[in-house]
Amino acid sequence: MESPYAIEMLNITKRFPGIIANDNITLQLKKGEIHALLGENGAGKSTLMSVLFGLYQAEEGTIKKDGEVVKINDPNDANALGIGMVHQHFKLVECFTVLDNIIMGVEPVGPMGFLRKKEAREKVIALSKKYGLDVDPDAKIEDITVGMQQRTEILKMLYRDNEILIFDEPTAVLTPQEIDELMQIMRNLAAEGKSILFISHKLAEIMAVADRCTVLRKGKYIGTVNTKDVTMEELSAMMVGRNVNFHVEKKPATPGDTVLEVRHMTVASKTHSNNAVKDASFKVRRGEIVCIAGIDGNGQSELVYGLTGLEPLTKGEIVLDGKDITKASIRKRSTSGMSHIPEDRHKHGLVLDYSLEYNMILQTYFESAFTDKIGFLRRKNIRNFSDKLIEQYDVRSGQGSITSARSMSGGNQQKAIIARELDKQPEVLVAVQPTRGLDVGAIEYIHKQLVAQRDAGKAVLLISLELDEVMDVPDRILVMYEGEIVGELDPKKTTQEELGLYMAGAKRDEVKA
Repeated sequence: MESPYAIEMLNITKRFPGIIANDNITLQLKKGEIHALLGENGAGKSTLMSVLFGLYQAEEGTIKKDGEVVKINDPNDANALGIGMVHQHFKLVECFTVLDNIIMGVEPVGPMGFLRKKEAREKVIALSKKYGLDVDPDAKIEDITVGMQQRTEILKMLYRDNEILIFDEPTAVLTPQEIDELMQIMRNLAAEGKSILFISHKLAEIMAVADRCTVLRKGKYIGTVNTKDVTMEELSAMMVGRNVNFHVEKKPATPGDTVLEVRHMTVASKTHSNNAVKDASFKVRRGEIVCIAGIDGNGQSELVYGLTGLEPLTKGEIVLDGKDITKASIRKRSTSGMSHIPEDRHKHGLVLDYSLEYNMILQTYFESAFTDKIGFLRRKNIRNFSDKLIEQYDVRSGQGSITSARSMSGGNQQKAIIARELDKQPEVLVAVQPTRGLDVGAIEYIHKQLVAQRDAGKAVLLISLELDEVMDVPDRILVMYEGEIVGELDPKKTTQEELGLYMAGAKRDEVKA
């Protein structure tokens, strides 16, 4: 009798130094279903999928495809079995075109060894039409949006005729619109008979698109449920092991004097001749959270670069606590009371090959607590400081302070950055998408930390793309559209619909700075 399962992972155990990432986990994927894998950051989801894709070998357990036991030694074996994977951090060559990335490794060649790109192009265009994946095959990866890069990754799998598709956190970097489009693409793929494994910790997406959901917690299997039979609250309790509050609890704000003032900030764009930020002015006061909202790519990143010293201003001034820091170095801004949780934690937040303890002192290593008079590091002090932060902020890692930052889960990397930035007791905290790619438990925790900063009389500037976060966390919302601040809204008095109109440029007010 034919097996109803496309893939079965039975009693899988995978160990790393100091940690059991997968502890006797069983996962069964039915043919033609969308199956979600849910769990906190560091629960073992990506590890389990990496075992299926041949990137890791499990110490125990078996994998079956269509009821037959298979051995997957590397991704080539996985591809031969029809298993494809879109990784959380895309595996694309930036300077190649979309088409070249799709066919890489399986290039069609003629009898003389010449590339036959015409056939490949026709196949790619046919696939993109069939599944509603609109891409330009000739565009270079470095010039296209993240949403388009993801479509390229999906086409890479379809081009190889993969039947089992793994999506690892596919919506972490997408705008709300792109997320809706991706959900539709996944439904189309399942309708065509593909079997999909979908790693996520966004409960609303799982409820919207998955047929069944398997929950992992701290490396262990908790259970598999039909999504139509459970609520979001029940799923989150399975995932975190306690009930999670989806709403941010906070007292009304009592703003004090101005800490950060930005006057007529203009920042050039790297990708086009227009300015990315145009004449933006605003203030952030003690004891308030101000959120800059907008659809990705409307100048928010450049605004933060200008603010934190990563890019120079074309014109304008930045005043922090009464001091002009417009031309100050990044270190000077840091020692003057500015902390920055960057949007790209790998590029600007961590040195991935350093240990956790050295990442914790990146901005303070030169202080007398960590460096003696001759310039030698005080290693014992560094270790104690790092251990304290790891415990205080519940940063989970296999080997504590000596863990390499690269080996940690995305959520725990983020917690480490937040621990470092908040420990500096900043006057103003610039938090850029601080909950991007995090699970509900970690999001709840980070929101509490932002509110605690506010309540301690600090100024918080939050930059977010998540509408729920924009409506729930701040005391004031500033909306950016095409590099300009087009509206100031009170989250208590506005609606998501009105906010959406400002974000799309359909509505604007003159904002008084």
